[in-house]
Amino acid sequence: MASDAASSGTARATPRPWHAPTSGTTAFAAALMMFGGAMAIFEGIAAIAKDDLFIATRHYVFQFSLAGEGWVHLILGIVLVAAGCTVLSGALWARFFGVTVAGLGVIANFLWVPYSPLWALTLVAVNIFIVWALCTGMHREAGDGRQA
Repeated sequence: MASDAASSGTARATPRPWHAPTSGTTAFAAALMMFGGAMAIFEGIAAIAKDDLFIATRHYVFQFSLAGEGWVHLILGIVLVAAGCTVLSGALWARFFGVTVAGLGVIANFLWVPYSPLWALTLVAVNIFIVWALCTGMHREAGDGRQA
């Protein structure tokens, strides 16, 4: 009985940086990735269909076609949802993948500002929070094996 308690305590004290348990912030970041990815999918579909919802402003520094920008958001949204699902597994590579995809989401939504400014800036903030949460979760979980 005492040997079981000692072995389980030793196992918990050893950090597993390549496959750590997910913390609350990591799980919340994964949920936000899935939500942000779903919203990007809907934005992409609406832009590809050339919905009347989007009106581009003139004389913006970055000018892309609405359909091209829609395809970018559709593909990025699908990848963002997949990355959010893999982050829940706790694998370190999934977190790095999530940080990369969320960073691309920041850039894509920044380029989306002329079409829907308030929503694009909201998703930029959400993606920046995702990057922060994934990086903070890696530091907390892989550092000493204990969750703070």
